Amino acid sequence: MVFKIVVLAAYALMIVWVGVAGFRKARSFSEYFLGGGKVGAWMTAFTYGTAYFSAVLFIGFAGKVGWGFGLSGLWIAVGNTLIGVLLVWWLLGPRIKKMSTEYGVHTIGEYFEKRYHSPYLKLFASVCIFVFFIPYTAAVFMGLSYLFRSTFGMDYTVALILMGAFTAIYLVLGGYRSMTIIDMVFGVIMIVGVGVLLWSIIDEGNGLHAIVGGISAIDPKLTAPIGPPGWWPLFSLVFLTSVAPLAMPQLVQKFYAIRDNRAIKIGMVGSTVFALIITGIGYFAGATTRFFLTPETAPMAFREGAPVFDALMPELLTRIIPEALSVLILLLILSASMSTLAALVLISSSAVAKDFYAGFVNRTVSDSRLTLLMRFASATIVLLAVVMAYYRPATIVSVLGISWGAIGAAFLGPFLWGLFWKRTGRAGAIGSSSLGLAVCLGLYFSGTPSPQAGTLGMVTSLVLAPVISLMIPARDEDTRAQHA
Repeated sequence: MVFKIVVLAAYALMIVWVGVAGFRKARSFSEYFLGGGKVGAWMTAFTYGTAYFSAVLFIGFAGKVGWGFGLSGLWIAVGNTLIGVLLVWWLLGPRIKKMSTEYGVHTIGEYFEKRYHSPYLKLFASVCIFVFFIPYTAAVFMGLSYLFRSTFGMDYTVALILMGAFTAIYLVLGGYRSMTIIDMVFGVIMIVGVGVLLWSIIDEGNGLHAIVGGISAIDPKLTAPIGPPGWWPLFSLVFLTSVAPLAMPQLVQKFYAIRDNRAIKIGMVGSTVFALIITGIGYFAGATTRFFLTPETAPMAFREGAPVFDALMPELLTRIIPEALSVLILLLILSASMSTLAALVLISSSAVAKDFYAGFVNRTVSDSRLTLLMRFASATIVLLAVVMAYYRPATIVSVLGISWGAIGAAFLGPFLWGLFWKRTGRAGAIGSSSLGLAVCLGLYFSGTPSPQAGTLGMVTSLVLAPVISLMIPARDEDTRAQHA
């Protein structure tokens, strides 16, 4: 226990040191938010991967999906790697970088305003980011707090307060460039950590064949191509977590900040390999919870015989990882989560400071004041997320599902069609965004599980953007505006 505390203290000091170093350089908004737009390939590759995959994957998703779907949950890893990473880098990366340079924009809200000549869309985007990224941030805090409770026997609330305070200090001090530097360290820790996790699972389970056979003995469907819940819930999870990244602001931002197209080509390879390793091992580990955990052997992971999904992976990690190596797994989850938290809070604070305040309240705000406001907004957003995590509104999967689904439904149509089709008009962008979000939230609050609600909302957004644009061409919009 003493060794773990010493390692964690050294880890925390390293992050704070990088944050302090970044504070000295991040004096302008562009430096603080985008690292000056000159971040290299490998830094961007690692910061993309570590922002994509966090404690939400290792604690919430891996546990619930693995328990319910078994090995078919690995389809999510395939989708995340090929669509959420490879396709994004190959197809969207160069276009996003070119667009951000030509339009001179820093945020997705500014892109919507410039592309569609619509201040309303910028305001709508900033409100959506603020409203739905706070639950996402809260889900990451929930995952970390469950891990600390399992590892140190620490009270959930105490762990939550400590992680919130540390995150706020780190984010307020540092900027995007310091975040990318530390993300390279985080990425290496994650790769080593999942390697240890895979080795421990196979060793404790007496080999891969014995583990797969044991899972099949519990229920043959757990090792089938489609797990017990069926194809539609599985497809929804794959679609939600793989397609939403095509328009997720915290991932799109990476291409605003990357140096050039050559860096995109190099970073694409590194980020794809990273994603395959992290997600493949993560979802495989989740499937083994059925093999290793029972109400008798892991009472903390069950309540009245039913699994507590957010507690499954922490209990699995505690049981199978040798004590001497457990600190690596702790650092794995911390590293994944710290990067995701930084990305989410930076995007949320930019929605408040850049899009809303500088866009509508004070258009002449100075650069130094805007940067200061970004730091203040970051601390405030962390506080709000910690408060939400304290009340644990739902399982981590549910919280993430509605957050990703809502953002994807609101942004996919106008963002993707705006990049690839010149005829996409303001009416198509506003209509697809508003109706996609309405479908997502309407289904969710009527009882549809969040992955399915998010998937249908995203499909609605993608379909309606070109349909409405064809019905109301952009030139007709301009004519109406002139006569209004």
